[in-house]
Amino acid sequence: MISLGTRLRELRLAKGVSLDDIARSTRVGRGHLEALESDSWGDLPSPVFVKGFIRAYCEFLEASPDEALGLYREATGETVKPGRVQSAVHTPPTRRIGPLMVSLVLFIALGASLFALRIGLKTSPPPAPAVPVQPARVPEAEPRPEGQRLLIRAVEPTWIRVQVDEGQVAEELLQAGAVREWTAARRFVLTVGNAGGLEVDLNGRRIPALGAKGAVIQRLVLPAEAQGAGS
Repeated sequence: MISLGTRLRELRLAKGVSLDDIARSTRVGRGHLEALESDSWGDLPSPVFVKGFIRAYCEFLEASPDEALGLYREATGETVKPGRVQSAVHTPPTRRIGPLMVSLVLFIALGASLFALRIGLKTSPPPAPAVPVQPARVPEAEPRPEGQRLLIRAVEPTWIRVQVDEGQVAEELLQAGAVREWTAARRFVLTVGNAGGLEVDLNGRRIPALGAKGAVIQRLVLPAEAQGAGS
């Protein structure tokens, strides 16, 4: 079976581009690109970064990353969690009751209802006068928190991964000039491949630079005060 590195190298050579061309456009270091093409997993960072590198590599070559990601999972032994399968519950059909039996049951029920109504009219006391009921006071709704708003502008090609609260995850290679925005109830968790290639606004305010150009930032929690609550 063809390896991931061999497949990536074939795609690159078919396009007639060099590793330096890919490194300049994607901001993925040449050393990491060489490690991908030689299947040197020990020279690469954590899997979340490697997958981002593979996506960036394939997107630069205008190729789908699905095949390359599949080869990476096979090479590293990563398994894909199967989806849940719901089993159908068979309900036995209801036994049919003959028309005569249904009519008899309805007749008996109707007679019993009429008898109970007559007894109730004879024995029930006169109704008590109605007492006005004061409407209950409805407590004023507390103002809802506005949550968190994150806006990212790319000034250089930069790979990012953004997790919103504990759910939605977005991964993308941003080109220079791209703008992305997310909202969350509590926090965001950022992983960035080129810290100096981004401008970040949190709740309408510019935050200091995440780091130098080319620096890798892993699992940065914004806002910082949400770090303790989310860990």
